[in-house]
Amino acid sequence: MKRSIFIFLAVVFVFSQDVSAQTKTLDASAVFWTNLQKLCGKAFAGTVVAAPEGDTTFANKELIMHARSCEKNRIRIPFFVGADKSRTWILTRQKNGRILLKHDHRHEDGKPDKVTMYGGMTANSGSETTQMFPADEETVKVIAAAATNVWWIDLTANDYFSYNLRRMGTDRYFSIKFDLKKEIIAPSAPWGWKESRQ
Repeated sequence: MKRSIFIFLAVVFVFSQDVSAQTKTLDASAVFWTNLQKLCGKAFAGTVVAAPEGDTTFANKELIMHARSCEKNRIRIPFFVGADKSRTWILTRQKNGRILLKHDHRHEDGKPDKVTMYGGMTANSGSETTQMFPADEETVKVIAAAATNVWWIDLTANDYFSYNLRRMGTDRYFSIKFDLKKEIIAPSAPWGWKESRQ
């Protein structure tokens, strides 16, 4: 009888430890999301940390991120590259705590670009400061070569936000870092945004 009670208590202990670990893991995603929401309404300047040799996509251009639209489970962050206002990062928090990253690309007249809404879902709850987004099936349909893309965002509260891309198996690697200690004047709306969407 005593042995049965001991085994039962041991099982309960292991189960409670497992549940506690899961809760702690899930909290990491929640902390990341909370810190992301703290950026709402704010804009920051960025610098290129890494880019493939010879790639001038972001070189010598003013880079600005603006957490312009924030809802409980969706945050839209326009990313301006010089005069190009075509890009918006859309992050959507799912019921299970996972986060979906999509790239909304538009032309100056507001119409969607043919290459748009690619990205991916976090495969796990990540950490409090880093969330990773491996390419999803929609991405493969839009950009076949991006099947091995992995995006990730590093966010350290009151310090920096970085947007990163690595195409596995190639030298394609981008990293752009934004200084959260220096808020700047918010820019105008990105292409395709109307007052109702802000």
